[in-house]
Amino acid sequence: MATRRGKGGDRIEPTMGGGLEMPDLRVDPRERPSAPARPKRPKSAASGQKPVQRANHKLAGTGSGKSGKSSASSGSGSRAGSGSAGHAKPSGKRKAPTRADAALAQDLGFELRPRPKARKRPAKAGAAPARKGRAKKSAKGRGRNRARKGWVLRLIKRMFYWGMVAGIWGTVTVVAILAYFAAQLPQSYDWTVPARPPNVKIVSAEGHLLANRGESGGEAVRLEQLPKYLPQAVIAIEDRRFRSHFGIDVIGLSRALVTNVLRGGVVQGGSTLTQQLAKNLFLTHERTISRKMQEVVLALWLEARHSKDEILEMYLNRVYFGAGAYGVDGAARRYFGKSARQVTLAEAATLAALLKAPSRYAPNRNPDLAEQRAQLVLQAMANSGFISERDAKNAIANPALAVAGNRASGTNYVADWVMELLPGYIGRIDKDVIVATTIDSRLQREGERILSKALNEQGKKLGVSQGALVSLDTSGAVKALVGGRNYRKSQFNRAVSAMRQPGSAFKPFIYLAALEMGLTPDTVRVDEPVSIKGWSPKNYTKRYHGPVTLRRALASSINTVAARLGQEVTPKRVAATARRLGISSPLKVNPSIALGTSEVTPLEITAAYVPFSNGGWGVVPHVIREVKTEDGKVLFHRRIDGPGQVIAPDKLRQMDSMMAETLYSGTGKRARLGDRPAGGKTGTSQEMRDAWFIGFTANYTTAVWLGNDDGSPSRSATGGTLPAEIWHDYMEVAHEHMPMVELPGIPVGGPVIAPKPPRPAPPHTIAGGRRIENDSRILPPPGGGGFLRRLFGGD
Repeated sequence: MATRRGKGGDRIEPTMGGGLEMPDLRVDPRERPSAPARPKRPKSAASGQKPVQRANHKLAGTGSGKSGKSSASSGSGSRAGSGSAGHAKPSGKRKAPTRADAALAQDLGFELRPRPKARKRPAKAGAAPARKGRAKKSAKGRGRNRARKGWVLRLIKRMFYWGMVAGIWGTVTVVAILAYFAAQLPQSYDWTVPARPPNVKIVSAEGHLLANRGESGGEAVRLEQLPKYLPQAVIAIEDRRFRSHFGIDVIGLSRALVTNVLRGGVVQGGSTLTQQLAKNLFLTHERTISRKMQEVVLALWLEARHSKDEILEMYLNRVYFGAGAYGVDGAARRYFGKSARQVTLAEAATLAALLKAPSRYAPNRNPDLAEQRAQLVLQAMANSGFISERDAKNAIANPALAVAGNRASGTNYVADWVMELLPGYIGRIDKDVIVATTIDSRLQREGERILSKALNEQGKKLGVSQGALVSLDTSGAVKALVGGRNYRKSQFNRAVSAMRQPGSAFKPFIYLAALEMGLTPDTVRVDEPVSIKGWSPKNYTKRYHGPVTLRRALASSINTVAARLGQEVTPKRVAATARRLGISSPLKVNPSIALGTSEVTPLEITAAYVPFSNGGWGVVPHVIREVKTEDGKVLFHRRIDGPGQVIAPDKLRQMDSMMAETLYSGTGKRARLGDRPAGGKTGTSQEMRDAWFIGFTANYTTAVWLGNDDGSPSRSATGGTLPAEIWHDYMEVAHEHMPMVELPGIPVGGPVIAPKPPRPAPPHTIAGGRRIENDSRILPPPGGGGFLRRLFGGD
């Protein structure tokens, strides 16, 4: 016999072979399928008729087909029930084998055993006996739960399936779109990260940083050179998942999309640091779908080619921080006056806060907004675990303060001038370089301070609004250069580029030309009205002094004598002398050249005065001493050069003594430096448009100019007033702790001046009423009787 499992239970079928042992047909309850719900009792049961019970097992004989049919009909009859209940549902409870089943099994040669009953769990103490209705309800509930669970499972399966389908097609679509926009870019093998714009680091003679120039405004710094909290601040506020995403932050992009849709506008961005870097390196800032998709492509390329640290380093060195500063170092110097290597935690948070809106959160323009944004950055750093809550609170309690007036520093005039000169020394600037200048940091600061203070205190009263100061040493090296009152308000470098009339400050070249023709400081010329080809110069005082020496005429700045000397030596020779000493601007060769009507720059006329201080040697003014690359390769080194000796020693001694008299008894008394040997000359142009004082010692030659950019006249500014005071104050500071050194013709204590001739003695009377004048000439007595009485005598 063989056992087969069917819908109604196990079925026993005979097999061939009469001597085989019959198997045990008992079915374990665990292998039995679950019983269906118990059907309702048919109505025939109420009339006392018992329904036909179906055998628990279907039996199929191996004899004639008749027995098989009867078995089948028996089974079908048992399922149909009795009477009108023929269509009743089968019973859900399986019954024990009937006698008919047992007899049939005996005829077939095997035994049917009753099914073992399921063991009932012992009832708990005090528990109420289970009710039959509750069991029915629980069975129905389990059926409904199974149906519900099946429906949910099918839904999940379908969602997963269609989600996979949508994901595959979505991926294909995105790849196709990216491929389309990538095709509009150059070939991938041509993609290279563009070189960072070169930086020019300008340092003083002592090696102190004066300024950075270039598109970035700062040095390129390595990531490991920065304090760790600076890049962490940028990551915390700009791209917190920077270390984990692949260039595109899907979570952040989705969040930004939902936020923008809900707000009805673009209020939140989803770009990563890599995307921002791609935009800055390769693309424009236009807001188009095409540009955004190209940004995605380039961001993926950057992530594939560079490490996270390399991407972060490139970003920090190139991103715009406002106020013309590109890169974190340029921003740190612009706002805090220090390198990015030295910023504090609060300053780092302020720099990171700028990235959202540089102009809005600039600490020098909107300090309150900048502080609020920095606090948000610090809290984000604490939430990300970069800093502790305690560090965040300390930084919030001590906010960063922007350096006031950093962009107004006069060193920017020097830096601008250096950048103008640099290509002439090294050609095209294609790498970071360091420029060593001749500037003395202390003298530069003092020059700026003194000039600004004087203009603030007296400029309005005198009617002048601008000024310039240039100071050179005896070799022509620029030690201080202030091109204006305030660099932030005006970047025009008056010390280098302003063309102004020097006035009487040009007269030393006329007097030097006269001495070279054979005149001496004691040569006498008459101060009186003069007219030269219709030109009639007048003195500033509108008075005339009669016969005066050249020394006195120069010290008192007498215009008529200078005009006469200019005609004696000829304007052409005067111009040649000025050019020989260092004047390079075009000079008008006419009679008025003697009074300084040809325009010059403060720098060139200061250089032309240097030979009076260094023994008569001409110089070339210069500010660049050496240029080298970051790795130490020297690109330029200055050698001492110049036009040679331009003033003979004897003429130099005479000129220096004459110019020293200006400080001791002439128009430049306010510039006197005590016993320190010094010389100089005041200068005032027509209608007091320009006021100058240019002077020298054995160490420095300095020029001060005051005036107005529009050329309007001042109220009362002359070279001997405020310019002389500024010169004096600056030179006093410049010569601190320096010994006094003699100049040719000017010893310590004052100039050597030839003794003046004694004044004539008053006439005295001798016998006869006559007077003797100058101990030689005898004059007739006063009130004489005329010629005959003097001739023949008598009373």
